[in-house]
Amino acid sequence: MKRILTSSILALAVLSSLATVALACPMCKYANEADQHDEAANRRPKAFMYSILFMLSMPPTIFTVFGISFYRLNKQAQAAAALENEATTKTP
Repeated sequence: MKRILTSSILALAVLSSLATVALACPMCKYANEADQHDEAANRRPKAFMYSILFMLSMPPTIFTVFGISFYRLNKQAQAAAALENEATTKTP
């Protein structure tokens, strides 16, 4: 077990050291804003901003939907269990 763990850590360290640094995406916004002469190009930074907001809102939305769904399923299961328990206590 110790050998597998050591090998995994070593492989992770080697792979992470080979990763290159990504260019920062916020710089795209400044490149889109520079030297815009037509109206369609002037709308590009605003669309860029909306796309970022959309991407940032998706994980909370998904987790909220799943959380509410599981909460409702849990409440339905509790109600069904309560009805079953009530039915078994009434019948001799």
